[in-house]
Amino acid sequence: MTNGLLVKVCGMTREEDALRCAELGADLLGFIFHPGSPRNTTPEFPADLRLPGVRKVGLFVDQKPMEALGIMAAGRLDMAQLHGGQTESFCAVLAERMGPGRIIKVFWPEKAASLEAFQAELDRYAPYCGHMLVDAGKGGGGHGREISDKAAEILAGAKFPRPWLLAGGLNPENLPGLISRYRAPGAPAQGMGMVGVDLNSGVEKAPGQKDETLLRAAFAAIKATGAAQTQGVTP
Repeated sequence: MTNGLLVKVCGMTREEDALRCAELGADLLGFIFHPGSPRNTTPEFPADLRLPGVRKVGLFVDQKPMEALGIMAAGRLDMAQLHGGQTESFCAVLAERMGPGRIIKVFWPEKAASLEAFQAELDRYAPYCGHMLVDAGKGGGGHGREISDKAAEILAGAKFPRPWLLAGGLNPENLPGLISRYRAPGAPAQGMGMVGVDLNSGVEKAPGQKDETLLRAAFAAIKATGAAQTQGVTP
């Protein structure tokens, strides 16, 4: 962790990027298995990476449950991120085979009709996951922007039944403000709080190619913000 925050960097396609992220202190690295993504990769890539202390996460969109489990095994992956609006039955199969603690379920508050609808969705999926992830947009990923004001309002009232991570256009400039907003005591006011951030396009020079300067700046921003919160000052 970086000052108490889990840091996940998603969209790994190059060994040099994975090694650099590990060096900087990433806890989780994401590998996307979706042909429609410019960051799509194969199970062989994460399987061959030796990254002590870093958990490798497979991101799934359209796969069937057994296909996802096969990729998990072939890629020697530690966790599964369900990023395609998978059903409860899909999640139940993976939770039974893997254990719910190894599953990250993604949610899009922007597509929720109301706080009540979003809360109901969180509660339905809670038994099948160890972590939740909040992303921008109304589905998919890689939007390259922060969550909307509407989504922020929903998050302010949501009671998360599992620890959650924030995604959506995170970069060195906006990380301090977003971490302070969502990680501060009482924000969200109820339930389990934000425990980490998920970086991707905001630390890239091209899709699937991480930028060393942006990565270092992002990790520095996370560290500085965490330190400021610990000391009780505004970063």
